[in-house]
Amino acid sequence: MNLKPTKRQKQILDFIDRTVRKTGGQSPTMQEIADHFEFASINAVQDHIRLLLKKGLIYKEAGKARSIRVVKPTDSFRGQVVDIPVFGAIPAGYADNREEDVVGCISVDVDTLGVRANARTFALEVSGDSMIGRHICDGDHVICQHGQDPKNGDIVAALIDNESTLKTFVTRRNRPFLRAENPRYPELIPANELVIQGVVQAVIRKV
Repeated sequence: MNLKPTKRQKQILDFIDRTVRKTGGQSPTMQEIADHFEFASINAVQDHIRLLLKKGLIYKEAGKARSIRVVKPTDSFRGQVVDIPVFGAIPAGYADNREEDVVGCISVDVDTLGVRANARTFALEVSGDSMIGRHICDGDHVICQHGQDPKNGDIVAALIDNESTLKTFVTRRNRPFLRAENPRYPELIPANELVIQGVVQAVIRKV
């Protein structure tokens, strides 16, 4: 079988791709394709779709309406893309008492970043410059894993005496504390409680 699309099939592929991008993820229905190309019935559309599927030029999620997607040359290199919730900002400076708010999400290819992604994965926006020694700057996003035991030297999102901060986790004489990676900031030694909210797995920066 010739795997290249015919001129009409290429037009249908372009229409499907434009519609998916325009609607934010929904492909056109058979009837919408028939109307756009002025086919007499949807039978002709169904024949084209079957051939495009057979050629591997599109794919469709089983049991899901409006889920036709055009196969791109880069698809074979794409890993699992997941949406990670962003829970507001965390100080990379002095500890701060603030509540976490879900402000959006970050879509990432977990294979490219080399991170695990599950219900305990979350992201935070960095505020401050206390971690510049670890190449984490104001405005960056850190992806964290909740429930993971930190090792000495891990970067963590933590509550220290009920105040949140982003620092390096350190133990000295079996006593844990938090270290800034900027000499302008002091070490943070808990007076009462140190709770690790998440261990940083990756940093995302907008240029």
